[in-house]
Amino acid sequence: MELSAYEVEAQVEAEHWWFRGRRLLFAEELRALKTVTTAKILDVGVGTGSNLRMLREEGYRNVTGIDLNQMAVRFCMEKGFTSIALGDATRLPFADRQFDVVLATDTIEHIEDDRAALREIFRVLAPGGCAVIVVPAFPSLWGLQDDVAHHKRRYRIADLRAKIHLSGLTIGKGYHFNYLLFPPIWLARRLISMCGIKRASESEFNSPAINRLLYWTFLVDVRTAPLLRPPFGVSIMLIARKAGISKV
Repeated sequence: MELSAYEVEAQVEAEHWWFRGRRLLFAEELRALKTVTTAKILDVGVGTGSNLRMLREEGYRNVTGIDLNQMAVRFCMEKGFTSIALGDATRLPFADRQFDVVLATDTIEHIEDDRAALREIFRVLAPGGCAVIVVPAFPSLWGLQDDVAHHKRRYRIADLRAKIHLSGLTIGKGYHFNYLLFPPIWLARRLISMCGIKRASESEFNSPAINRLLYWTFLVDVRTAPLLRPPFGVSIMLIARKAGISKV
């Protein structure tokens, strides 16, 4: 991801509608998995710390983060998140079967060899452990944020399922989310492209009033998407498990 995009994200992630809504969704999924606060959790691709913020607020006490980018690690350290390692998601610097939960949310689309990253997630998961995997959906939604974030691809859910299955994980729940804002986001990205508008990040297209409106819309979205399982959305959520009996 470009440095300017990191700087924008670091400034806005605490209050921006997109990050806030995702934290609520991820927290609910961890509760649904009956994740205890002592579970060993790995956040792959910490970015500027949004997931780490959620995990801390939810009371999880045994959390490790990793990111390939030194700037991401620095931003997280500045926010008080200390258990952060610098490393490659395709060669995780951890022992086999070490973590009860692995979060890889908007991570593997940055990686050329996403299958290698998924195999590493499988390797470091303990038997019975779960992976929460989130990626951007639909190549037709490609836009400014994909460019500045240096994404390699956007996914279709069937393709992602196939890659996760090949890693050795068994897929449980899966659905699209951010479906209510799919049409306006698609249109906005077409207009941004047609007009040649340049920004460090799409997060800059915001104001307090817009942020409130989009947050409440997104809140309805993340509450309903797991139930409705819509056939489209800006993002895909898949939850997969490693065979075996969980120790937590």
